[in-house]
This record gives sequence, structure tokens and C-alpha cells, in this order.
Amino acid sequence: MSIVLHGVAAGKGIAVGHAHLITRGTTEVPQYDVSDDLIDAEAARFDAAIKATRKELEQLRGAIPENAPTELGAFISLHLMLLTDVTLSREPIDILREQKINAEWALKQQSDKLAAQFDSIDDDYLRERKQDMLQVVCRIHNNLVGQSNEINLADNLFDDTVLIAHDLSPADTVLFKEQHITAFVTDAGGPTSHTAILGRSLDIPSVIGLHNARKLITENEIVIVDGINGILIIDPDEVVLNEYRHLAREYRNHKRELNKIKKTAATTADGINIELLANIESAEDIKALHNFGADGVGLFRSEFLYLNRDNMPTEDEQYEVYAGIVKKLKGKNITIRTVDLGVDKNPRWFGQNSTPNGSLNPALGLTGIRLCLAEPVMFRTQMRAILRAAVHGPVRMMWPMITSISEVRQCLIHLDTAQRQLAERDEAFGPVSIGCMIEIPSAAMTVGSILKLVDFISIGTNDLIQYLLSVDRGDDSVSHLYQPGHPAVLKTLQHIIRTANRMEKGVSICGEMAGDTVFTRLLLGMGLRRFSMNPNNLLSVKNIILHSHTGHLENDAAKILRCEDPEKTEKLIKILNQSEQAESQAV
Repeated sequence: MSIVLHGVAAGKGIAVGHAHLITRGTTEVPQYDVSDDLIDAEAARFDAAIKATRKELEQLRGAIPENAPTELGAFISLHLMLLTDVTLSREPIDILREQKINAEWALKQQSDKLAAQFDSIDDDYLRERKQDMLQVVCRIHNNLVGQSNEINLADNLFDDTVLIAHDLSPADTVLFKEQHITAFVTDAGGPTSHTAILGRSLDIPSVIGLHNARKLITENEIVIVDGINGILIIDPDEVVLNEYRHLAREYRNHKRELNKIKKTAATTADGINIELLANIESAEDIKALHNFGADGVGLFRSEFLYLNRDNMPTEDEQYEVYAGIVKKLKGKNITIRTVDLGVDKNPRWFGQNSTPNGSLNPALGLTGIRLCLAEPVMFRTQMRAILRAAVHGPVRMMWPMITSISEVRQCLIHLDTAQRQLAERDEAFGPVSIGCMIEIPSAAMTVGSILKLVDFISIGTNDLIQYLLSVDRGDDSVSHLYQPGHPAVLKTLQHIIRTANRMEKGVSICGEMAGDTVFTRLLLGMGLRRFSMNPNNLLSVKNIILHSHTGHLENDAAKILRCEDPEKTEKLIKILNQSEQAESQAV
């Protein structure tokens, strides 16, 4: 009997193949006391495991194929960085010496502590880095107990092999280039996990977050992986198999057609130019940006320069990174979001000057622009680096988590101070456009007053939706209530976009909603003309734009926005996307 499981769609596409279950050694952690005379030897054993793990990761990084996605090397580098962090490389030794216990159990205690800290992070992407930390811990543990870190792949894999795993590490995916892997599914993982990101980057059908797939599938069983709708079908009948084989052929043809519009300008059927930008996290992402023909960078998440280190990055360090990216963009705009962190997101060095004050909800505590204003030296250091990078090309500076006009005024004072400090040093700096993230309801409601002080705004729909609906989409028990198409969300977006357009100020969306083709036509009808997204979503969004008439969509959007019933709104959006015009003209 067929079984259908629903998870998170990661890599797009549809695949039919034979299941291959990946097995690893046991992760059971031994616990025992260590006598005083053996404590030094136990600490040395842990040090040896750290060195062995570092050697493995360095060898894996050196073995990455040239045609592998840039994200692969970036994640392995992240694992190496986590490994060298004192919280993993030294603090377990302090625990084993203090408690006189074995290294494995000391490592377990430390990893549990770190996992709890990750769980308290509000930002989805940063919270998902918990899995990266746990995978590094698993490598260290295996080296402590003498188990292999290699995944168990059979020698006689089918040409249509679908990997079934609890989770996959970035290192595991190196094997994707050595073996013919048609698709993969995992029990673990969320929308912003490294597994999801790699699935998209590898351009391979994948579904994650299935929870119990490995328990329900037998070796070599036929499975269907629907990476478009996030569905796994186990042991399908012939009717379903034939249907999905047909859908897979249609998808491949559709993808070939999309590749033809890479160099086509994103202009609507009635001649309106739309700006399509990329969200990036590192210089390595610039390659994907150029490959998909993005118009620039709509969001550079600068906080990754601040994580997993014992001190703040210096002005010169930041300048080198920002300037390097600006140069690689060759005249295209970049929007650099100033550091969006909280005390919960890097307790090690923020803790030197700040404390969480026992906040039960870090999302409502000292985070985003609040932390920047509380740490003016850090804030002005970053702004000086951004200003210096602006000498090399067009740069926009954006402040996160703005809640009121008073915060904007404070930011402008700090910006003026940073400019004066550079002038006093005779340091060259360029002009920057100034903008704010609109992701807090209070900012959304008072966006008109905020726009009087800045050049542009960018709507962070991920957080805005969570705050408006009071839903944590990372919580499985309530994630179904996270509804981008909720009438309250749409009316709020309409107010923000309409206000910015009336004041002739730039407005974009940089949350996941921008790259979701379900909402492309609706957002066009609401007046949005700038989208910023994961580069992999760009061609699909562009295709819809090319075959949309904004004049027609305005009337449809107005009808949808008058509806206050979430279920009816969802149906109206489906009708909008299935209209005769969309069906007849889209690729």
C-alpha cells in the first residue's frame, strides 16, 4: 500500500527512483568517571579527536569538485570555524577536568548547552545553524570512539538512487558528484537548514523534515520525490508512477525554457521594468547572482562576519569583505544590512558588555537595531567600513528591526559621526543611500514618517508575518498558521507599498515571499516593482513577470485585498494565478 508523507520542499523537481537508506554508527554516548591520574590523558584524547576532525574537514574541502555549488565549500568552512571555536575545542576539556568525567560525556553536556542557546534564537537561518553545530559534534564524537564519519553507500547503487537519511551534512554531499544520486530526502531539517540550502544549490529534487521516512522505507523500494510540493510517495502504484513520470518530463522541459530568459530584462507585458535582486551571505554567492542575471544585491546579511569568533570584526576586516563584494558586482547595487544580532545569537563576546537580562523571549529583547544603538562603537565601526567600501561602487546601507522614527533619528546621528570620523582621518568614503527594514508592525503602521528620513525601505516579510500573526514558523505545532496570504498580512503590505510609491521612495520585499511565485502576480498588482530573493528563485519569478500585465493585475489585487476571510483569500489568489492570461502566456 502506498504511503504519502509531507515535508519541506528543498530542491525543486520530481524524481522516481530506488531508495537507498544511509546508516551511520550509533550515537549512544558513554558516561563514566575518570580518576585524577588519567584526566590529562582524557584531555589529550579529546585534543586528538579535534585534530582528526579538522584534518577530515580540510581534506573534504580540498576534494570539492570545481563544478560544485559555492554553498558546499562555505558550509564546510563553517564547520571548520565551529570546530576551532573554544566552545567546542576547549570548554569540553574544562568540563571533563572539573567533573572528572570522560570526554564523550563532557562533549555531550557542552553540545546540549549550545543547542539550547541556538533554540532561543529568533532568526530562522541562524537557529538552523544548530544542526551544523550538532554535525561537528557528531564528527568529534565518532573520532573519540573510533567510528567512521563516512556515510555508508553501497557499491552497486541504481542509476536512479534516492538517498534516504536522518540528515545530510555538507561533507556528505561531496559524494553527490561521485555517485549518480537522483534525489534525497531527510527526516530532519527546516526551510532554512543547510540541507535545504544545499538541496536548492545542487539543483536536485529533495524533501526534508519528514520525521519518520527512514522507518517506513525499505532498501531498494520505489519512491517518488516531489520537490515542488514537498511530498514523498512510498511504493506508488502504476497509475501514480505514470502520472509523476509525466510531471517530471514537463518540469524538465519547463526548466530548459526558463534558462532561455537568463539574459532577458524583467519587463512586464505592458512595459513596466521590474528590478530583481539577490539575497546573499558571502562573496561566494556572487557567482550565483551573475549566473541568474540578478540586477544586484537586495540584502547582504552582514551578521555572518560577527559569528563564531571571540571578538568583533575590525573596521579593516569588514571593509575588505564589503569592498571585495562591491568590486565583484561590477557596478550593480548592493544593499548591506547592518548587523542584525541579539545577545542570544552570540553570547560569547556580546556577553562581555551585555547580558540577556533573563529575557524569556529574545525576539522581543535587545536585538537588531536596539543592540546596535546600545553598542555605538560596534555600530559606527561597521558604518565606517560600509562608507569606505562605497568608494568602489554603488552601496545602500539598511538598518534592521526599526520600530519608530526616533530610532531612525538616532541612527542618522551615528551615521553623521561615522562620516566625521572618516573625514578627520582623511579616509576616503563614498555616498550611500540609507534605508530601513520594515519588519515590525509598529514600523509598518508609521512607515510614512519613517520614509521622510530615509531613501528606501525593504520589507522583511519573514519576521513581519510572524509578528503580525504571532506564529513561530519554526515550531511544527503552529507552523501551519504561518500564512503569507492572510488578509492582515496583505493589507499591511498594501499600506507599506502604497505609502512608499506615493512618496516616490524605493520599496522592495526581501523576505521569502519575494521568491514565492504564488505571490508574484499579486505583489505586482499591489504596486511592488523591486523583489529581492534567493538567486535560485529568480528565473521562475522573472517568467511570471514577463507574462503579466500590471494594469490587469491591479483590479484583481484590489478584489483580493477587500476579502477578510483567509480561506477565501487563498482561493482568490489561486484563481489569479490560474487566470486565462497566465495559463495561455506563461512558459
